[in-house]
Amino acid sequence: MDELNFPKQLPAPPTASRRSVGDLMSHPAITAKPDETLAEAARHMRERGVGSLVVIDGAQPVGILTERDLLIAVATGEDLGRGYVEDFMTSPVETLEVDVEACDALTRLRDRGYRHIPVIALGSLVGVVSMRDLMTVAQITPAPGGLIDVPPGLKGVAVAHTSIGCVRGLEGFYHYRQYSAIELAQQCSFEEVMYLLLHASLPSAAELEVFRREVRPLRDIPDEIREVLPAIARASSDKEPLDGLRTAISLLASARGMRPVIDIDAKERRDDALLLACVTPTLLTALYRLRRGHSIVDPDPQLGTAENYLYMLHGQRPSSDRARAIECYMISTIDHGFNASTFTARVVTGTGANVGACVVAAIGALSGPWHGGSPSRALDTLDAIGTADRTEAWVRPRVASGEKIMGFGHPVYRTDDPRSLMLRDLAIELGGDTVDFAQQVERRIVEVLAELKPGRTIFANVEFYAGVVMDLCGLPREMFSPTFASSRVVGWCAHILEQAADNKIIRPSARYVGPLAPEPVPAIGAREA
Repeated sequence: MDELNFPKQLPAPPTASRRSVGDLMSHPAITAKPDETLAEAARHMRERGVGSLVVIDGAQPVGILTERDLLIAVATGEDLGRGYVEDFMTSPVETLEVDVEACDALTRLRDRGYRHIPVIALGSLVGVVSMRDLMTVAQITPAPGGLIDVPPGLKGVAVAHTSIGCVRGLEGFYHYRQYSAIELAQQCSFEEVMYLLLHASLPSAAELEVFRREVRPLRDIPDEIREVLPAIARASSDKEPLDGLRTAISLLASARGMRPVIDIDAKERRDDALLLACVTPTLLTALYRLRRGHSIVDPDPQLGTAENYLYMLHGQRPSSDRARAIECYMISTIDHGFNASTFTARVVTGTGANVGACVVAAIGALSGPWHGGSPSRALDTLDAIGTADRTEAWVRPRVASGEKIMGFGHPVYRTDDPRSLMLRDLAIELGGDTVDFAQQVERRIVEVLAELKPGRTIFANVEFYAGVVMDLCGLPREMFSPTFASSRVVGWCAHILEQAADNKIIRPSARYVGPLAPEPVPAIGAREA
């Protein structure tokens, strides 16, 4: 490994009002040679705490090697001690001159889909600039009028730092901490991944057993909530299944005397969060059964989270294949970047509210049909189409009218949603006519969207096959969104704890576009009717 320093002569620094990549880049650049092994490269990344290396030949950058490239190597069975950097690096590599303005560099990274790009001066490598570096400047550089203009919906704007997970939409990849979320879903239990998100490491066998002993009693519905749960169930409906959960969580937080996160220590915050994460699946299944006049099924201490969820819903132990399919789904949906509900949870945490209030706010965001309400609507699409030969006739007029096709497209992914690919495989394993039908519909919808929306790549998202898998596992459609909430609450709680640990109120601005002010207030008799 080499560290390349600035050459002795550099172009003159930019003026203070025009930030350049030279002001923002990390230097010296951490590099690797093409003939180094992947194991050596991985060690460099770990020791230096970086996510990528610039591959050089002499002083010239010839490629980029990222953590993602290493994961691909492992996934393909490559021995990291025998594989070489040049076989897995991205090459050729684009570069930026040191005096390129930050805004221009940001546009280039966005257009190309890069996360890191080498910086050169006088023909030699001098550093690396990342999307995070450039976004930081984009957020602190005032726009005319003293405000910062950002894309609608804050798309592409980094609003916080997090070590919980990341979604790499252009790569079709996302991870929890340092591990692939899909690999965690395929190889770990729900409790292991819950531990990872709350404690930042996977548990040892001994730690996992201690954690499971802690979790088991927290799944039980507290007596003060059990007494009022029938009334909550009667007041809620299957059309809005998360309404009852919001009420129950709010009451539980009050009954337990949960205090503002700014007034309590990290342990108390963690205890509050773990309680809500553990009891949410029980509350959801209890409300569902009570709405149907059935008695509550208490959790079985011998069962894991996902298996218990199906048991508490139906009153009988599920088959192992169904339990494992739901567990994979639940793990894969624990966290997914700064989605609407997670961002909501952090905004409310920023005010110093108690953990219960933060979770209630997140549930409200999740209840929207463009967020947690999509899986059942995606399955409704299959019902509406009826048979595979009717797919095109059903889709074309809706796309032409600007209607959103539920189960397709994603605000972040520009390739296949990795969750959708995993769930498709799970659906195929479970089998059935619905799976064959869904695959035919998926292929035709993707073809029609590609034709009608040229230049855009739209694929099935997680909701499409999530609906199919949950249906095959015997979940009623009104429980699709609640099942999503039963896993995502873990991610919310992890973000609440992270936000509270270094808390600042989140207070953006809005650009006023109404009538000019000030005008004199007219008397009531002079106002137009």
